[in-house]
Amino acid sequence: MPSCCSQVCAARNVISSDAALAALLPRLAVVDPIAIDTEADSLHCYFEKLCLVQISVPGEDVLVDPLADFSLAPLFEMLATKELVLHGADYDLRLMRRVGFTEPRVIFDTMIAARLVGQTEFSLAALITKYFGVTLAKGSQKANWAKRPLSALMAEYAKNDTHYLLELADKLGAELRSLNRWEWFRQSCARAIEVAKTDRDRDVENIWRISGSHELRGLSAAVLRALWQWRDQEARAVDRPPFHILQNDKLIECARAFATGGRVSVPHLSSSRAKRFFAAAESALRLPEEEWPMIVRKPRPRSTPDQDRLFNALKIRRDKAASELRLDPTLIAPKAVLESLAADQESAKSKLLPWQRELLELSE
Repeated sequence: MPSCCSQVCAARNVISSDAALAALLPRLAVVDPIAIDTEADSLHCYFEKLCLVQISVPGEDVLVDPLADFSLAPLFEMLATKELVLHGADYDLRLMRRVGFTEPRVIFDTMIAARLVGQTEFSLAALITKYFGVTLAKGSQKANWAKRPLSALMAEYAKNDTHYLLELADKLGAELRSLNRWEWFRQSCARAIEVAKTDRDRDVENIWRISGSHELRGLSAAVLRALWQWRDQEARAVDRPPFHILQNDKLIECARAFATGGRVSVPHLSSSRAKRFFAAAESALRLPEEEWPMIVRKPRPRSTPDQDRLFNALKIRRDKAASELRLDPTLIAPKAVLESLAADQESAKSKLLPWQRELLELSE
């Protein structure tokens, strides 16, 4: 894998037209792998969208603007034939899949690689500091990536997210091979591609249970649910994050006040929005008690003595292997997976990769 860090990266504008993309594609066609990252606007909009694609190849860092009026299809077709180097690939793959990217041929996830060589600090910034002695600026982490034009600071921040990835992959790949963990890594990256293709289910029954809501019971919980639903509808209507409408702590404070007959004040809301806010609360206050939300705890099946013995045996094997390999034990198998294995070994095996089953001494 060629190095990019020792070369001066050519200064280029953001790719924002069919013509500019057409000029870029021949340069990408002759290199493999390609470093990729993305930026979204989840902190500034309700409907998260892809705002930027960062691409690095030896000697060049490029920014592609998905918000400009041109098609990304030729780029995605090209990327699908390449090995993509990403850090924490799941989010980026899901984000690109929403706008037409199918899946990569293969990935090199530097976060997975770092964990498999035993790194305990595996954020991209921590790895770049460790391997290159460079401290990345953090100023644009919460920037609004949908704003145009991009500031010079934001552009530099975005390029740094991919600038070091190819050489970092080189270094981590060499460590993986020296530790005889390359096949473990490839299995883990293949699983990451598969996982990113599946949509995460939204728990519509409990999604309103925000941080701090566990303190509310009965009527106050019913009001909170109604206010959360009001806020969600308001945020959708104006494409703003829900916390821009009303923050969680204020939502909980209001729900508690409504339920106890206290004074509720939301002066920053417009008159029409405030009217809908109070209407939502009133509708919850009129609910009969049987319609108040309840915390339903699924009974946890009691394990048998044989299952307890098997769980302990698996944990001992896992922890021994992790200690010898200097790995985080949960990388081999988290506790929940060990419990599933103890309850039903055959059906739970599919949750593990071959290298994980081998370390746990599980038969195929």
